[in-house]
Amino acid sequence: MLDKKYNHHEVEKDKYEYWKSKNYFASDSKSSKEPFCIVIPPPNVTGKLHLGHAWDVTLQDLIIRYKRMQGYDCLWVPGMDHAGIATQAKVDKRLKEQGIKPRDMDREDWLKQAWNWKEEYANTIHEQWAKLGISVDYSKERFTLDEGLNKAVNKVFIDLYNKGLIYRGERIINWDPEQMTALSTEEVIYKEDKGAFYHLKYYLEGTNDYLEVATTRPETLFGDTAVAVNPKDERYKDLIGKRVVLPIVNKLIPIVGDEHADPEFGTGVVKITPAHDPNDFEVGNRHNLERIVVMNPNATMNENAGKYCGMTREACREQLVKDLKEQDLLIKIEPMVHSVGHSERSDAVVEPYLSKQWFVKMRPLADRVLENQKNKETKVNFIPSRYEKVMNHWMEITYDWCISRQLWWGHRIPAWYKGDEIKVQVDSPGEGWVQDPDVLDTWFSSALWPFSTLGWPEDTDLLKRYYPNNVLVTGYDIIPFWVNRMTFQGLEFTGKRPFKDCLIHGLIRDKEGRKMSKSLGNGVDPMDVIEQYGCDALRFFLTTNSAPGMDLRYDEEKVKSSWNFINKLWNASRFVLMNIEKIETKEFSKQDLKPYDKWILTKKNNLIKSVIKSMDKYDFHNAGNELYAFVWNDFCDWYIELTKNNMTQTTQAVLLTTLTDIIKLLHPFMPYVTEEIYHMLPIKDQESIMIDSYPEYDKNYIFKEETEELEHVLEDIVAIRNLKASNKITKDALVSFTCSNENLINIYTSQLKITDANLSDTIPSNLVSCNYKSANINITYFFEQEETSTKALEEEISKLEQSIARRKNLLANENYVNKAPANIVELDRKKLTEEEEKLTYLKEQIKK
Repeated sequence: MLDKKYNHHEVEKDKYEYWKSKNYFASDSKSSKEPFCIVIPPPNVTGKLHLGHAWDVTLQDLIIRYKRMQGYDCLWVPGMDHAGIATQAKVDKRLKEQGIKPRDMDREDWLKQAWNWKEEYANTIHEQWAKLGISVDYSKERFTLDEGLNKAVNKVFIDLYNKGLIYRGERIINWDPEQMTALSTEEVIYKEDKGAFYHLKYYLEGTNDYLEVATTRPETLFGDTAVAVNPKDERYKDLIGKRVVLPIVNKLIPIVGDEHADPEFGTGVVKITPAHDPNDFEVGNRHNLERIVVMNPNATMNENAGKYCGMTREACREQLVKDLKEQDLLIKIEPMVHSVGHSERSDAVVEPYLSKQWFVKMRPLADRVLENQKNKETKVNFIPSRYEKVMNHWMEITYDWCISRQLWWGHRIPAWYKGDEIKVQVDSPGEGWVQDPDVLDTWFSSALWPFSTLGWPEDTDLLKRYYPNNVLVTGYDIIPFWVNRMTFQGLEFTGKRPFKDCLIHGLIRDKEGRKMSKSLGNGVDPMDVIEQYGCDALRFFLTTNSAPGMDLRYDEEKVKSSWNFINKLWNASRFVLMNIEKIETKEFSKQDLKPYDKWILTKKNNLIKSVIKSMDKYDFHNAGNELYAFVWNDFCDWYIELTKNNMTQTTQAVLLTTLTDIIKLLHPFMPYVTEEIYHMLPIKDQESIMIDSYPEYDKNYIFKEETEELEHVLEDIVAIRNLKASNKITKDALVSFTCSNENLINIYTSQLKITDANLSDTIPSNLVSCNYKSANINITYFFEQEETSTKALEEEISKLEQSIARRKNLLANENYVNKAPANIVELDRKKLTEEEEKLTYLKEQIKK
């Protein structure tokens, strides 16, 4: 028997280890069942799981448990990501706290420290996965730096290099001066920062005339090798080919004509700094300009900055502006706010920097994706479909991907140098060859995740059976980082899409809609939520409070509401179990079914049909809310109450089968409490709910007419209860009662609490009456009426009219009706009906 009170700590204890010990999480590649595969978006090993990752894996676990119960051979591959920049920063910080300078260490000694970090935090993540109840196949676990994935990464790099799709070149890249590494464009976050346009004088050679040049970065002028004007600009076209004096540096640089200069923007004259701006780099290439790097990798000024050498770029700017002003070379400073790139990891202001790096040539790879997306049979299907546009747009405008990183933690680039020679291969070519010290962008290995985790480049049984994966679940914020790259790498190296479906969710925000961050102090640790409310309550909240593609607002009150729902299920289960202790079979005959048995069986089968439809479309919020409404309203508030006065063996069997199907339907959402209840069932088909079958729709148990009839009865009961409440009719009031259907009499009397003591042939003359009549029932209550003033009635009518108007406006709002939980919308409809009935009655009272 279930404990009297629901205690999530007791319910969730030991079950995860029990499931693992029974090997329920494992796949079977030799099974005759249809395969179904999810590869987990790997959390990085920099620390604890955040709420967003908890949302990720909960949605995936819901899918995998659902499919497993439907009879699929399910493989859910777990894994973790090495997260190059982030993990190296964490390891370095720990070493510095120990008084060790990380870059003074031998590389191999440092890597031992990094692997120790990985093991420590991998264990933490395993513990947190267990608390979340995720049913991954641990025998297939992978890590992005494990031997098999390293083999896959090297093959991909070498193959792309040999195809001419990877090259090494000197380009302007995004440089993180704090982490001292290159970044891809996707790793740059733009923020609105205060800045200024500095208007400077560039004097024409041999004259007192000057060109006015506006720049936001005067400290880069030491790298200026030209100024540009538009060749169609009448103001300046005659100056093309002449020279100007570079302020402070006092050297001559040419005036070039280039379309990059916009006559409509500013003065129409732009300084060209090829080593510190991507647009200027292209201008420099067109005009064969020198590239002068003026900063060190740590964003301090180098020897090309003259007396400013060694200053930070910020200090240099401040001093340089003073010097320009003193030499009458500063025209004006125009304050403004502009968008500035910051490193996603360190938050440092990114420096456009000329550097020799490795790049992936993206155009051919992107074009293949765009072509594949035109084929309905082979494309990646986004849910919601609007996110396909995000991927396609990225593929259309893509640029070459900088993949080298100046780090120690990651896949070392398989390139070797000897003088000017380069060889790309895994092993050393021989004496005198030195391997490239850089590693690959973390996303390079993550992009291979769907097939490398299944054994590629070997033609393994796992790869043949489970690739392409069935579905990927991830947030819209990493479509460019990860989804797009998995797609082009999957097509390039397997000839197939990496996954059939891509289910997109949003970001988790706080109750006010703000992004969670350390600075705001509004972050939520999922482990704290589990400690207070339990895993099942957190999971139900995460899976039922947001539609696909939409953000989720964390609201503790809604988590409490989920806990209350589980508690309601618990108490209902206790009632059922107490009333079926002696049951011998869950089989029953149709002819023995009571009206309410037929009603609940019909409602349940319609629910099963609807829930399966929603689950198959990934509309988990709809499925969860339908289950909530059925359990709370139909099963607990009505069916259980209807059975209390007539508990036949048939009703016991219906109670058992209905409860069994309820917990099966709920199991993917809340695995722990449903397993606990399942174990207590007197009759069950399996030793665990995890391996039992998912409920199926059965048209043989649809009783349309009887269900419609009972719905009218329940409407009568609600209306009569409202009538009694409005008139303050007590339980001892006298009643005159007739019912046109003998089979329904017991339902009316039990639910309206009408006993023999209420029935009387003689009605005292001092009593007032109140009548309710429908197709089934004619009932009159006789009672002593309290004196109610007309003013009090008018006040109550006014309040009712305001409430009715508010509800009508709410229900007329399509956005609310379509997006709010179905059970809440239905509750509003019922309350509107009740309020309208009460309003009619009160207006009649006013007339009297």
